[in-house]
Amino acid sequence: MANPLNTITANGVTQALSDYEAAQNQAKAANKKSDALGKDAFLQLLVTQMKYQDPLDPQDNSEYLSQLAQFSALEQMTNVAKGLSDVTKVVDNINSSVLIGQLSGMIGQPAQWITQVKGEDGKMTKQSFEGKIIGVSITDGEPSIIADVNGKTHQVRISELVRIGRMSAQTPAPTPAPNPTP
Repeated sequence: MANPLNTITANGVTQALSDYEAAQNQAKAANKKSDALGKDAFLQLLVTQMKYQDPLDPQDNSEYLSQLAQFSALEQMTNVAKGLSDVTKVVDNINSSVLIGQLSGMIGQPAQWITQVKGEDGKMTKQSFEGKIIGVSITDGEPSIIADVNGKTHQVRISELVRIGRMSAQTPAPTPAPNPTP
């Protein structure tokens, strides 16, 4: 190796920088998926088909145009599908943000919910709980509230909620009569 500044040592092997970069690029190219046909592959197939056709009995140009139009339509549909997938992710994030905002407004409120509980006999029964909302959560994309029932924390799915707030209006405390002034 003539110039030690243009070398690289990787995994204990010293080699010329250009050789190392060429090996890295070749490895990257080998790792790419080769099972999907893209525009370039389609055009290569089309050119090869035209190149090896019988010159005395050539294919009709309209058939080539038809294939090209079908490929173009397929590519556009693929791009639209990818775009819709991206839009769906954005909408889901917005929905989650709005839901968290709405649910966080419930913190401090009393709540009632009904959930399935496994009894001592192993059978599932419905049981009603009442507690105070102390937090909100989204777990695996499902919103829930965190409620406190006599010091015990429960994670409650929104679908299990029966009521938020008090069951009846509290009567306000009587206001004292104004003192008569002389």
